[in-house]
Amino acid sequence: MPLRVIFLGTPEFSVPTLRAIAEAGHEISAVYTQPPRAAGRRGLELTPSPVQREAERLGIAVRTPTSLKDEAEQAAFSALRADIAVVVAYGLLLPKPILDAPRLGCINGHASLLPRWRGAAPIQRAIMAGDLESGMMVMRMEEGLDTGPVGLLEKCTIEPDMTAGDLHDRLMRVGAALMVEALARLEGNTLTFSAQVAEGVTYARKIDKSETRVDWTRPAAEVHNHLRGLSPFPGAWSEIDIGGRMERLKLLRSTLSEGLSLSEGLGESGGILDDRLTVACGAGAIRLVEVQRAGGKPAAASEFLRGAKIVKGMKFS
Repeated sequence: MPLRVIFLGTPEFSVPTLRAIAEAGHEISAVYTQPPRAAGRRGLELTPSPVQREAERLGIAVRTPTSLKDEAEQAAFSALRADIAVVVAYGLLLPKPILDAPRLGCINGHASLLPRWRGAAPIQRAIMAGDLESGMMVMRMEEGLDTGPVGLLEKCTIEPDMTAGDLHDRLMRVGAALMVEALARLEGNTLTFSAQVAEGVTYARKIDKSETRVDWTRPAAEVHNHLRGLSPFPGAWSEIDIGGRMERLKLLRSTLSEGLSLSEGLGESGGILDDRLTVACGAGAIRLVEVQRAGGKPAAASEFLRGAKIVKGMKFS
């Protein structure tokens, strides 16, 4: 028998799961999402979240409270008499009355291999740390931050040049299928949950703008992981002279340079080593593959070099 579901989510990452639950035939009684935010060049237009737009397309009632701590909001949530609440990147804390309201509780689709990378930015932090794998987990929610027992898991290899955007897109597809499987098992009373291990807990704090400037004195592998972990958003950046003016350049894709010594002979950190945007780091070098000028669109390094005179010996600051 299909389940009566409340769905809570906000960004594009959540949309495939919402769509998959609807396509699986479950009754989605309401969708909760963050309120519309100011957008546009002047910040005057209120833009609904991706989840709100998808819910409206599906004809599902949408609720956008700024908090779920209010007793009236909690009563309205409980009045939906859901079997289960599904949470994917919602963005608001769920107090205990909300967690306890659905008959089967609340389950969360989380983009990491818990207990590694609990918190707000697990995809970015995994790549920035140089992790070799990530994954999606379906867990039962508790009051703690991503501390609940895990019901389903699917791992995903993090390839050497994979960006946070690449991993995001892969995991949102994996997560949608995994959540549908979890609901099917709940229907059949065959989904079991196991406590997370106590060792290896790490926290994926929110990305801060102060982290986005590239430090070329770090080893090449760390610089490479930094760039791809922040791509496409907010984007790691560095400054270089283009046409006699220092310009901020977002560095969206890179690869480790082969055949270069990791300890000597590369010159000053941040220096351009050739005509292919190979850049010296504190140890080793990376080659930039995709960049974005201020106000421009992402461009392959070869395309960028046709319009900007960047030559060997110049230096990123």
